Amino acid sequence: MKKRLISLFIVSFFIISGNFTNAEGLSLSGNNYILMDANSGRVIIEKNSNEKMAMASTTKIMTALIALEEGNLKDKITIDDRSIDIEGSSIYLKKNEVLSLKDLLYGLMLRSGNDSSIAIANHIGKDVDDFVNKMNSKAKSIGALNTNFENPHGLSEKNHYSTAYDLALITKEALKNEHFKQIFKSKIYNANREKNGYFVNKNKTLWEYEGGNGGKTGYTTSSGRCLVSTAQRNGMNLIAVSLGASDWFNDNYKLMDYGFENFKPYIIYDNNQLIKKIDIEDGNKTIYALANNEFVYPLSDEERKDIKIKLEIDKNIKTPIEKGQKIGVIETYLEGVLIKKENVISKDIVKKDNIIQKILEEIK
Repeated sequence: MKKRLISLFIVSFFIISGNFTNAEGLSLSGNNYILMDANSGRVIIEKNSNEKMAMASTTKIMTALIALEEGNLKDKITIDDRSIDIEGSSIYLKKNEVLSLKDLLYGLMLRSGNDSSIAIANHIGKDVDDFVNKMNSKAKSIGALNTNFENPHGLSEKNHYSTAYDLALITKEALKNEHFKQIFKSKIYNANREKNGYFVNKNKTLWEYEGGNGGKTGYTTSSGRCLVSTAQRNGMNLIAVSLGASDWFNDNYKLMDYGFENFKPYIIYDNNQLIKKIDIEDGNKTIYALANNEFVYPLSDEERKDIKIKLEIDKNIKTPIEKGQKIGVIETYLEGVLIKKENVISKDIVKKDNIIQKILEEIK
């Protein structure tokens, strides 16, 4: 249940550093994992989360995201020789078969079809290489800087790698897309093909874990078992990623259990919440500073007392001031670590006084 932190504390500047822990007490099978809050991006637990690893078919999260951003679900795609008999998991595409992009995306995410990924890549890009360039550009643009894609399916290649952190970041970005969220949480899908059209999701999180609402499995000999899982409870949506974990599902369940049992989402400030009333010398005016966006952050009970807020209003504010104009920034700190910097804006329009108004003010 969300709770409000009411008091604002003015604090001095602190050195920025990390504020997460690892999960040694949870007895996990893997050594590369992360638990991230999908809304704020807070890293709650991690271990070796920035180590570059093979990630197998968890690659397909990015494949789906690019396809949804640049394609149309109703697009009709005629299957050619390039998408036939692809190594590994398959939805068994046939030459000259016509499927919608929607069908291929469900085949990609639920059945992990490598052939589906090639068909998507050739449809969205000029060819597979062009599509892979789009994947890499997207990764860099969202801050997944330790990721490099060589293909759209995740079969092993020397320079095809990611990290637990980057995969969580990519998943966080993908969850902003409503079509992706729908595919991600689907247990079954019927593509209405003559054969092999009934897709059942390989991600057991959807059946086994309370609140489970998404995920992607991956396995190759070189990568081992890789898993992205998501779940939502009490207004908090968590992303768990495990790479090279023999007990992959239980590892992710333990990570998410830890998050839900020890953290709750707290409203630090609401969208358009009044932060401060400010008097300005120019025209003897009063303006109201509002938070530009809502900020919700997962905190343990012990951490609540360690939230501090620093408000900095722009110096020498002068009229005219537009409604919604930036007039300062609000910085939020947890245990001395900067976790959020957001603009504060003016609540109203403040017009510039004309000469007569200024004379009248002086008389008053």
